[in-house]
Amino acid sequence: MKLARVVGTVVSTRKEAAVDGLRLMLIAPTDEAGEAAGNPIVAADAVGSGVGELVLFASGSSARQTAVTKDRPVDAVIMAIVDVVDRDGQTTYAKGVGEA
Repeated sequence: MKLARVVGTVVSTRKEAAVDGLRLMLIAPTDEAGEAAGNPIVAADAVGSGVGELVLFASGSSARQTAVTKDRPVDAVIMAIVDVVDRDGQTTYAKGVGEA
């Protein structure tokens, strides 16, 4: 699992039938403090995340292990919305703290 921030949505009216019904989000990988740490990717959303939220995602074959993505052709899936990240006894991220 990796951390990312949801930065947008992806809409596709024409797609392979196997991905019909999947909500697609644009996510940007982050460090444990929620700071940008990679290029944006498209991920299927299995948990109802929203733009601005810090999330956990899996990629590769692991992305096809959720109930929503089982046996579907996805390479990344959002599988959790993060509330708090602690590292070495220090909180590096807390949902809602310091967010506008």
